[in-house]
Parts: sequence; structure tokens; C-alpha cells
Amino acid sequence: MKRGMKQHGTNRTRALLSAMIPLGGSLLIVGIIIMATTEDPGKTLIDFFAGPWSSPWFIGNTLDLTALLAVSALGIALSFKGGTFNLGGEGQMYIGGLGASVVLLSASSVPGPLMLLIAALVSIFLGALMGGISGLLKRLVKADELITSFLLSAALTPVADFIIAGPLRDKAGNLLASPRFVQDRILLRLLPPSNLSVSLLFAILLIFASYVLLYRTPAGYRFRIAGAHPEFAHFGGFPAPPYWTYSMAISGALHGLTGFFAVAGTYGLCHQGFPGGLGWSGIAVALIGRNEPLGLFPAALIFAWLKAGSDRMLLASSLQVETSAFVQAVIMLLVTIRMRK
Repeated sequence: MKRGMKQHGTNRTRALLSAMIPLGGSLLIVGIIIMATTEDPGKTLIDFFAGPWSSPWFIGNTLDLTALLAVSALGIALSFKGGTFNLGGEGQMYIGGLGASVVLLSASSVPGPLMLLIAALVSIFLGALMGGISGLLKRLVKADELITSFLLSAALTPVADFIIAGPLRDKAGNLLASPRFVQDRILLRLLPPSNLSVSLLFAILLIFASYVLLYRTPAGYRFRIAGAHPEFAHFGGFPAPPYWTYSMAISGALHGLTGFFAVAGTYGLCHQGFPGGLGWSGIAVALIGRNEPLGLFPAALIFAWLKAGSDRMLLASSLQVETSAFVQAVIMLLVTIRMRK
């Protein structure tokens, strides 16, 4: 057992190094690109690296994005650990956030904290239902979960668009968005006036809880073995197919919860297209963190920092939009490279 724990620690160290070396190389390339394409490289570099930490507002928004990315990436990592891959996170997030918004906008005398809990549970259920359907189809008819999760997400996204732009829309405003939630139905803000809420604390708690469950419990061991070695799991008495459904349902639940954090924490309302690519970014963060729970928060923080730095650099310098997008693409390409063992 001690040998296994030591080996696991060695693997985590190797994974960390294999992520940090490409990251350092990507930042070097970014510096070269900035110096070659801007009139004031020094100011642009400062905006890129220090901008996201230059004020409480920027710090709060960067950490808020970190929380959303971390929970989304955790959903991807756990589906991968269970032997599946969830490609419908964006839609699960959208539907989960929409369901939570319907609850939070409903007229009720129920206290605000309880309404927030109900809204969170609704978002978790809707996300788990979408993910679980894909996992069940894989288990029963061997349908590829990448295709089914993506198609289900793509099919329900226009439905969510219609509901937000129609029945749920705030007629008094000009945005394609719901009315704002009342104050006691919004998650507590940690660093006003930024968007940072208690979702950051929940994200950290979920990551550590997932690590403990995966690596410190018998159920977590079976979950990992069923995902990594289905044949061994079969002969060990716990066949892999049921775990496909579990892993996709858990992944969908976490994406649905991310949608709740976005509408109840970040925005305080539900607007059309609010995920804004968070589901896809979660996949990138999971790859950076090598699908290891304890690697996801640092990976999400790095991703949010680079995203915020690119956006600030774009606004504060002569950098072109295409160059900013290219900078982000270079970083994402390099940090997902696996170094040879």
C-alpha cells in the first residue's frame, strides 16, 4: 500500500512537471509575440501578466472565472476517470443554469437561502439527467458518449435560447435575459464590486472531496479501475458498464452546478448564451491538470489568469484581436503537450 501511495505521488509530480515545462515555453513564446507585434512591448507585457491582479475588481473576476472553470473541469476529469468523455458540458451548464433561474425567479415565500439550495439541486438534477442519458445509452446499446452528449447538448441549446428570449425575458430591459434575481437569491459576494462569490469556496471543497473519494475510498478505487481497466474490473467482480452511467451523470451534475454558480453568483440573472464557452474551456483546464483533481484548481487559475491577461492586454494596448486569440491558442496548444516519461 505504501508503495502504491509512493508511486501515486511520483506520478503526480511527473504530471506537474510535464504541465509546467510546456507552460513556461508557451509564456516565452507569448513574450516574443508581444514584443514583435506591439508598439510598447513593456506596457503590454505588464498588462498581460500583472493586469488581472491590478485591483480588487480584476482579482475578484479572475478568481470567479477560476471557480467556474475548476468545477467544469472537475466534471470532465471525473468522467474521464470513469472511462467516458463528456462532450456536452456546455449544454448541461446552460440547461442547469436555466432550471436554477426558473426556481430563483418563482414567486415564493420560501427563505432565500433555501431557494438557492433548491435551485442548486435542480441544476444538479438536470445536468445529471443529460449526462446520465448518454452514459445509459453507452451502457445499453454501446452508443458513443462523445456523440450522444454533444448532440443532446446541441439539441437543447436552442430550446434554452427560446425560453430565455421568450417566456423568461425581462420585458422592461433590452437584453435577451431574465429579470435580475432578488438580493437574497444571489450567492454571497466575497470581493465586491467584482463578481466573486462563495462559488470559489464550493469549488475548492468539491475538488478536495473528489480527491478523497477517488483515492482514499474503496468506491473510488473501483471507479478508477472500472474506467482505466474494464477487463480487470470485470474479473474483479465490478463490471465497468454501470460506472459509465455513473461517471457521465456525475460529470453532468457538476456542469449543471457550474451553470447555477454562473447565474446565481457571477451574473445574478440568466442571459442568453451565458456559458460563453465555459464547457469547452473546462475541457482545456482538465487537460492542463492531467485530469487529476488536485491539479485542476491551479490549472483553472492559470487559464483564468491568461484569459484575463489577454483580454486586458487587448483593451489596454495596440494588440489586435487576432493576435490576442493566437496568443491564447498557442498557450492552450503547448500546455496540453505531454512530456515523455
